[in-house]
Amino acid sequence: EKLWVTVYATDDEAYDIWTQEVGIPAERMVRIGDNKGAPYASDNFWAMGDTGPCGPCTEIFFDHGEHIWGGPPGSPEEDGDRYIEIWNNVFMQFNRTADGVLHPLPAPSVDTGMGLERISAVLQHVNSNYEIDLFQSLLNAAAKAIGCANEGQASLKVVADHIRSCGFLIADGVTPSNEGRGYVLRRIIRRACRHGNKLGAKGSFFYQIVAALVAEMGEAFPELKQQQAHIERVLKTEEEQFAKTLEQGLKILEQDLAELKGSVIPGDVVFKLYDTYGFP
Repeated sequence: EKLWVTVYATDDEAYDIWTQEVGIPAERMVRIGDNKGAPYASDNFWAMGDTGPCGPCTEIFFDHGEHIWGGPPGSPEEDGDRYIEIWNNVFMQFNRTADGVLHPLPAPSVDTGMGLERISAVLQHVNSNYEIDLFQSLLNAAAKAIGCANEGQASLKVVADHIRSCGFLIADGVTPSNEGRGYVLRRIIRRACRHGNKLGAKGSFFYQIVAALVAEMGEAFPELKQQQAHIERVLKTEEEQFAKTLEQGLKILEQDLAELKGSVIPGDVVFKLYDTYGFP
């Protein structure tokens, strides 16, 4: 009784299966048409791009309850947090060519995807991914390392999310660098550090959360346990280097501000601070 289902507007087959075979009542079924300004441009018509494999999809939503603002899919309030998509099934039926024509695929299939953390939130009777046991452990560890309270701050959620990303990247052999995936890792680490600083962190803190990540996920992913010391060492080194880089960037910013004529900082200066010195 908490599930809502959407189908593409003309997909009578999916609609009938949901209502007649699965038993979803019609009042919790929503047909979604072309709501993005073009034919087959719909929340319920999936496509890789302007051309390529595509097809209608049916999505499953969970109603978290009337105490949370938001409306069912297809309503003006659908962007609220009450009705959350937890599952999607794409009926990969067509290949769209450059002229916009849909050609049936020789081997149609179903591409299905589930939001694991969203399902966890449903099963644990909480309303947000960040309220599940995994994230609560990481949030508490992050708050302790930073020296702040766990009060649901957005910056604390960023830190908790990023320690997981960084931990797995480093365990899989990625190291911070100025190019490729190493640069992605470096940007994630620096973003976490900036958000920690916004919460009042003094000195290196990010690496201290690795132990909580290992305690929470190390049994399922033994590579985290095996690489714990290495992960901590990489994060601590990168964090210390970033602190020095940030200090250098602040000096450059102060110098440019002192020489500034007018009220607009030149674009090349802003880009250098962002790209080279990690400024937000």
